[in-house]
Formats: sequence, structure tokens, C-alpha cells
Amino acid sequence: MQELEFKLDTEYIKLNNLLKILSLVKSGGHANNLITKGFVRYNGEVDTRKRLKLRKGDRIEFDEIFIRIC
Repeated sequence: MQELEFKLDTEYIKLNNLLKILSLVKSGGHANNLITKGFVRYNGEVDTRKRLKLRKGDRIEFDEIFIRIC
């Protein structure tokens, strides 16, 4: 498994935007599709909210990549 850290410089980032910024998906629509189909885990649980607000301390798991928001 690969682990990444994403340094947050605002209060939050939306989940679909995070996947786009990290180039883990081809487009925003692709991100939304994968999220709603349950391919993303938020703090250990499947979460299908595309615009989920991620804050410092949150963890995302996607495609065998762990992303820690810091």
C-alpha cells in the first residue's frame, strides 16, 4: 500500500476535489462516479458523499492508497 500526506491550507477540501488534485482520477466526473459506487473509504468506512468535507486528521483509502490529511 502506498501512503500519501496531503497538507491542507484551508479549513477543508472536498473529497472529489482531493482525488482530482492528487491525479488519482481522470476528471471530476470520474471521481464522483467512483465515490458514489463505494470505491472510497473515509476514516475506515465506505462513504458515498462526493462533496464530503475533509479536515485535518481525516484518512482516505482509495485504490490501495492511503491519504492522510494534515
